[in-house]
Amino acid sequence: MAKETENKYRVPALEKGLDILETLARSQTPLSLTELARQLERSSSELFRMLAVLEARGYINKGQTTGNYSLSLKLYELAHLHPPVMNLLEAAAQPMENVTNILRESCHLSVLRQGNVVVLKEVLSPARVRLSVPVGGRFSPVSTVSGRLLLAYLSDEVLAAFLANSDEYAAMAESERETFRAKLAEIREGGVSTAVSETHLGVSDAAVLVGNPHVGLSAALAVASLKASSDSGHFQQIVEQLKQCAQTITQAMGLEDDTNNLL
Repeated sequence: MAKETENKYRVPALEKGLDILETLARSQTPLSLTELARQLERSSSELFRMLAVLEARGYINKGQTTGNYSLSLKLYELAHLHPPVMNLLEAAAQPMENVTNILRESCHLSVLRQGNVVVLKEVLSPARVRLSVPVGGRFSPVSTVSGRLLLAYLSDEVLAAFLANSDEYAAMAESERETFRAKLAEIREGGVSTAVSETHLGVSDAAVLVGNPHVGLSAALAVASLKASSDSGHFQQIVEQLKQCAQTITQAMGLEDDTNNLL
């Protein structure tokens, strides 16, 4: 359903275009004109011209065989023109390459955007068998190690607002909510978010904070390891190397590691 804005300065055509982009962003699969019209509660005829313009400007793609619509990478490219993001990616490039070669595990860098964890950068392991998390991928902050890490470092006010709008959090029983909030406090105190076999058996995840939340620029640096969960030595090495890598990236950005003062 199209969201009604409370802003008194209404621009219906712009709102219609944004509704289309947001709906496609939330969808796991391309959508047909009919499906978009149904979800936005608009007629196909009023969406058709808007879709044509968005396609012509390169914001969406139309399947050659199905005719269904999906987002292109243009919004992702525009986001990368924002100087803080460019600074983060430039600072992270070499340290991420180094830690990947040391651990022989893929690593990725993510941020919170519009209620999702969005992957900004990935460096693949040199090993033949490896995990990959696609750049531009969007995931749940509640059910991922990177997401919980980033939530843990939000201010109490911002975190409360996020949880108030989270369907996943709302679906939890009160005891589960208490456990979840305690987990965030534990992550904040320990400086690392981990999980073993949370989504896939045999996969261990670890994430640490990059940047400084006090200045509004932070990200999660994470490794999803294919090593056996019983190999605690390797997993501890991952955590230590991630911490060193995060510190290097933070310093390269000209920021101070201020996480200890956030406790």
